[in-house]
Amino acid sequence: MTTLFDILRRPLVTEKSSYQSRRLNQYTFEVPAAASKSQIKDAVEALFEVTVERVNVVHLPPKQTRRARSRRLRTRRSAMKKAIVTLAEGQSIDVFEGVK
Repeated sequence: MTTLFDILRRPLVTEKSSYQSRRLNQYTFEVPAAASKSQIKDAVEALFEVTVERVNVVHLPPKQTRRARSRRLRTRRSAMKKAIVTLAEGQSIDVFEGVK
């Protein structure tokens, strides 16, 4: 059984996600592969007390990288699923706002 805290693993803070949070009122989270859009919506609404208008889900494939010391040794980053959550007009999540 998964709880609300298991659905939202961590917020993803990048240049693109900070632009989306400022201009488009969208916030990005890493979620488990088995999470559905309705579970993500319920978790965000319950944890942050906001109204969710839309949830978009993106599946990112695994990628191969190289080690820093030995450039020949290849490693594999696991696949990831991220959710882009659009909030209602005038609402925000304080996690993404930074230091006030």
